[in-house]
This record gives sequence, structure tokens and C-alpha cells, in this order.
Amino acid sequence: MRIRRKNTIKRVVDAVLAVLLLCLMSYQVTGETLHEWLGIAMTVLVIVHQALNAKWYGVLFKGRYHALRIFQTAVNALLLLSFGMTAVCGMAMSGHAVPFLYGILPVSFARQFHLSLSYWSFALTGLHLGIHAPMMTARLSGKKRIIISAAMSAAGAAGSFFFLRNGICDYLFFKVPFAVLNYEKPAALVLAENLLALLFFVFIAMLTTGLFRRSKKNVASEI
Repeated sequence: MRIRRKNTIKRVVDAVLAVLLLCLMSYQVTGETLHEWLGIAMTVLVIVHQALNAKWYGVLFKGRYHALRIFQTAVNALLLLSFGMTAVCGMAMSGHAVPFLYGILPVSFARQFHLSLSYWSFALTGLHLGIHAPMMTARLSGKKRIIISAAMSAAGAAGSFFFLRNGICDYLFFKVPFAVLNYEKPAALVLAENLLALLFFVFIAMLTTGLFRRSKKNVASEI
């Protein structure tokens, strides 16, 4: 019963984190003040997420590291690092939520890194979700899995379009110093585009995870 309750809490926390991420990536919808408070809320929930999944740290240096486990560990570690740095840089520019931390880093540095690392956190979150997606659908019937796979393929294709059109690659590689946002675009459309872009990374991770799993099975069968 206790394990079931903990798993329910995990799912709720993960769902809220996903919603907060989409809202944080929609600055033109939330505005500066709400953006900062949502960032604080997400920082707190990320810490809660780590506490709920503390078991992962306990087995980090145990067992063998095959290709899939290396990929999973790298994504998790980079996600935690990028989000931590994004949060610190955001607090260094805060004028509303934690103004007493303003200037803990040079503001010009914090602004550039906050922008780029927020997109790295976004992309890595998608990969993180995609790694765990097969486990979420493992108990579904074959038909349902096929439907979900088809839907994810379509969403991934649409997401790749918004990834390219919205210049996310430029943000990831520090090519632009300021975010270029369309404040006239409807909020629902902004959130939908961000969701599809996120699903693009989810789809990439699902494909990568599947390839690693098949490769592992093939090696095992040859042995």
C-alpha cells in the first residue's frame, strides 16, 4: 500500500513537472513575474523528484554499464546539471521571486546561459521521458501500443517541424543572445507547439532506447 501511494505521488509530481516545463518555455504567455514563481515551484518539485527517486543514486555505481544504461545515466546526469544551472542563472536575474539573489552571477552571463540551458533542460527532459515511455506502456495490449507508437511518430514528425521553425537549435548552441518571441500568438498555440517540440525529443529517446534494447538482445542471442 505504501509503495502504491509513493508511485502515485511520483506520477503526480512528474505530471506537474511536465506542465510547469511547458509553461516555463512559454514566457510570452506567463510574463516575467509568473515565470519566476513557476521556476521556483519547479525547482522545489525537482528536489522532491530527486528525493522520491533516491534509489537511483544508490545503485549508480553498482552493476554493469551497457550501452542503454550509459545513455540513460548520461541523460539523467546532464538533465540534473542543466536544470540546476538554469535555476541558478534564473535566480541571478530575479526581480520578483528571489530579488535578494539578483547579481549572484554577472547578469549578462546569467541571461545567456539561462536561455540556452533552459532549452537543454527542455530537450533532455524530453529524452528522459522517452527513456521511460516503454515502461509506461509495457502493460498495454499490442493494439494499444501500436496506436501509441503511431501517435508518437506523428507527434515526433510535427515536433521536428517546430524544433526547426522556432530555432531551438540556435538556442541550444548559444547562437542567439536573446529569445525571439511572438507575443501575438495565442497562448494555446504556444503551448501546443512547445508540447510537440517536447514530444520530438521523447520520440528520439524512444527510438534510441528501442535500438539499444534490440542490440542487447541480439548480442545475448549470439552468445
